[in-house]
Amino acid sequence: MPGPAVQMRRRTSRASTPTELASGTPATRMKRTIQIPADVEEHRDEHWNRQGSLAVATVLDAERFIERTGFAACLTDVRRPGPSLYVAVCGRRDAVMPRNVQKDPEASLTWQLKDQVVRRGKAYYAKLWRGKAVFLAPRMIPHFHAVWGLRTRDEAQRLSQDARKVLRVLRHEWELGTADLRAESRVTDRRVFTQALDELQAAMLVVPSEVVYQPRFTYIWTLGIGRFPVALTRRVRRPAAVREIARCFLAGAGMTIPGEMARVTGLARAEAGLGNQALVKAGYATMPARGVYELVARPQIPAAGERVLPEA
Repeated sequence: MPGPAVQMRRRTSRASTPTELASGTPATRMKRTIQIPADVEEHRDEHWNRQGSLAVATVLDAERFIERTGFAACLTDVRRPGPSLYVAVCGRRDAVMPRNVQKDPEASLTWQLKDQVVRRGKAYYAKLWRGKAVFLAPRMIPHFHAVWGLRTRDEAQRLSQDARKVLRVLRHEWELGTADLRAESRVTDRRVFTQALDELQAAMLVVPSEVVYQPRFTYIWTLGIGRFPVALTRRVRRPAAVREIARCFLAGAGMTIPGEMARVTGLARAEAGLGNQALVKAGYATMPARGVYELVARPQIPAAGERVLPEA
């Protein structure tokens, strides 16, 4: 279990004058930077596969990693918090994406594993909040859909005209390659078409189902509900969904600091805070400092080959 102590480093941008010290002006306010304790970093190493012995090497490893973490980014590195397939492939916490990713073996392997995960269809993959490519374990799909998903009755008001054109074609054809979908929808401008697809992915309506490299590179697009009909039709109330997303993140993170969960999940900081506070009320977490939440108990990592059961 992560230690309750939260280490803080205080610093000032300049020295305060005696007058300022006496008057209590803003110059005396010191910025506090919360540091992640070493035992929490080790907890993350273990749960986010940031150790060489846990490095992801195959598509089965990748699917187990996604199922265990609940959700994970695809190609983020140490500069972004949260679980990442790229970091898990590297098997180290200080992994940094190189500028020339085409020649980097770890980035190339991550890309290949992403394609295989998409092809197998056992984990959800799409660009969700702010165009961020994310994997979701099936058990987490209803909760993210409750936050980001769009119901049919709201499509006319919330989707752009171009996005509705693309969606209409996919609902008729069910599955199409990028070029054919652009032609059939008559959204011929490449930039506008890409924005429409990103919009539909963010609403959890459309997902890629295949990546084809020959005779030319293209994605095959399909409806999300066609791949995950049960998960995308299960109704979850938004507060319960936010609480589950918070619990899922905290299980792997061990501790979350102010703004961290919001940055990882795309939630507003206030809503992320409500999710964490619900965990405290449920006895799953403690709050040793404002905006800081820690696990009450550390979950165990399943042994290799052991079936991962859905969490309560």
